[in-house]
Amino acid sequence: MPHIDLSSLHALEIKTLRAFESDREVTLSDGVLAEATGLGAGQVRRAVEWLISKSLMEVANESNDTSVALTDIGKIQLKAGTSPESALLTRAGKGPVTLKNLQGDDRFGKGDWGSAFGGLMKEGVIDTDGPNIVIKDAEQSAFYTKALFDDLIGRFSDDPEGALTIKSFSEAMQAHAREAATGPGKSKSPVRLVEQVVRDYSLTPDGVSALQGVLADNMTGEEVSQLTPDMIQSGGWKSVGFRRYDLSIKPPRIQIGRHHAYRSYLDQVRKKLLSLGFEEMKGPLIETEFWNMDALFMPQFHAARNIHDAYFISEPSESKGPEEPHFSSVGQSHRDGGDTGSRGWRYLFDPERSRRLLMRTQGTALSARTLGSGPNIPGKYFAIARCFRPDEIDATHGAEFNQVEGIVLGDSINFRSLLGLLKLFALEVAESEEVRYVPDYFPFTEPSVELQAKHPDLGWIELGGAGLFRPELTNPLGVNVPVIAWGLGVDRMAMVSLGVNDIRDLFSTDLEYLRNQR
Repeated sequence: MPHIDLSSLHALEIKTLRAFESDREVTLSDGVLAEATGLGAGQVRRAVEWLISKSLMEVANESNDTSVALTDIGKIQLKAGTSPESALLTRAGKGPVTLKNLQGDDRFGKGDWGSAFGGLMKEGVIDTDGPNIVIKDAEQSAFYTKALFDDLIGRFSDDPEGALTIKSFSEAMQAHAREAATGPGKSKSPVRLVEQVVRDYSLTPDGVSALQGVLADNMTGEEVSQLTPDMIQSGGWKSVGFRRYDLSIKPPRIQIGRHHAYRSYLDQVRKKLLSLGFEEMKGPLIETEFWNMDALFMPQFHAARNIHDAYFISEPSESKGPEEPHFSSVGQSHRDGGDTGSRGWRYLFDPERSRRLLMRTQGTALSARTLGSGPNIPGKYFAIARCFRPDEIDATHGAEFNQVEGIVLGDSINFRSLLGLLKLFALEVAESEEVRYVPDYFPFTEPSVELQAKHPDLGWIELGGAGLFRPELTNPLGVNVPVIAWGLGVDRMAMVSLGVNDIRDLFSTDLEYLRNQR
């Protein structure tokens, strides 16, 4: 006999084993097991799965079978205790009745009465005499009045959600069920056909030994699994058998409140940057074109200003006035480079366009605001900025996203400082083992670089861009030392760190998914 603690067997398993008590060599189907044990079909399936997993039972043979189940219409008829056809014929057998009379009976809808009338007319069971319905075929009428309900729909009274093998019905009912479920009027049928796999089960040698042990210990499957206050008060616990606890079974997982995995990741990023001595920048979600683009030395004819690359605000559409004290110097930088030695973009700067309002498209707008507010020199600043940009939404792109934006100011800052800082962020914050730099272009940095990280499933993905701010950006804002700047897609960094393959999953509201996130 296998090493199995019989007292830990579930009551369903014990009852299923005892179904083989009279003949331990026999094979039994699901239906026979349900009948022998008095269990429901679902309970039998669970018990069989458990016993098979313990090598106490096995599948002896397997075949396909057609079963009959009730549709929603059939369940309504079962609850009503009759079908529209049966009710119609019963009324017609008692005397003159019209379809309008029947439709006043609220057991079924008007459409149901109409369908029953049309179907019986088509079958030749009834006819009309003026407005009255008359029975034309008494034999068929008897079939629809009693046999059809009692021998088909009524068979499901014990389990409306269950299914019965079609072989358990008479040949006449089998033919009717097939016609009703597959014929032209199948959408109104009270039954449907279900193709099922029928299995016969037998006990393994270990299962036979387990059954012998169950019988020897007089185990019935009625053992009690929980001691209740009533048992203690009445003394009933003395006369019942108790199931032993199986300590090897894992307890159910307790679903307690927890932080959103991505929210926790953003908090960790913030803590790491603060611990590195960075100060956090704050700013509005709705920006003017001045801070979002003009102050970043992006020309007003740049493609990124197109309505397809930004969400513009319709009401109010503009800010109240120019962004002084830097408005004039920024405009001069665009026109001819101002005092930077550059020739600028050499176009007529439009102050009205600078006032237009839009959803922030890049976190760099916060860097521009910080530079214009008199930052500490040397200084280090960062922001976790929510940005908005029209895009084709897929596994690595979204229409709204977060950026980790940062700047470092100081006399000794250079491009090598930037590359070292980017690698530190990729390894420490994104937790990526492989990073690489790709030359890039941005209107407001020179030189510029794109940072990429290796995702285990998606391959190389872009984390963001960086570079040294151009003097045409920093000088008009009152800063005359080198400034390195970086804007990284923290959403994609989180994908690498959290092992997520679709950026949309970072914002999922699926509780089951969130509960299983690490």
